[in-house]
Amino acid sequence: QTRLVESGGGVVQAGDSLSLSCAPSGRTCRSSAMGWFRQSPGKERELVAGIRWRDGLTVYGDSVMGRFTISGEAGQHSVSLQMNSLKPGHTGVYYCAATVIWSSWSPEDWGCWGQGTQITVSP
Repeated sequence: QTRLVESGGGVVQAGDSLSLSCAPSGRTCRSSAMGWFRQSPGKERELVAGIRWRDGLTVYGDSVMGRFTISGEAGQHSVSLQMNSLKPGHTGVYYCAATVIWSSWSPEDWGCWGQGTQITVSP
């Protein structure tokens, strides 16, 4: 079975930092890009940060720009997310994802997903 496994979620206070990691388990999710997506209660899953291997392009959601940093190892199909200055609006389930052929940053176009890890940021 091909899947991704996230680690590093938890409960933190506003202003704290947290780091997430993601690596393949079982068969590797081949990827041309990897990313982190967040789903908050009552909202659709949205891109938090993404990295495209062929040119090193990184993209960020508006709410995390300047606070979060994505990094990864293309050869290992693994990715990490350093989150600084967290705020309550960052609360949600964070999913690691990979796409074999990158076409967009929309989650509908991504085919390999982790189970998700909960992050709760208290005021």
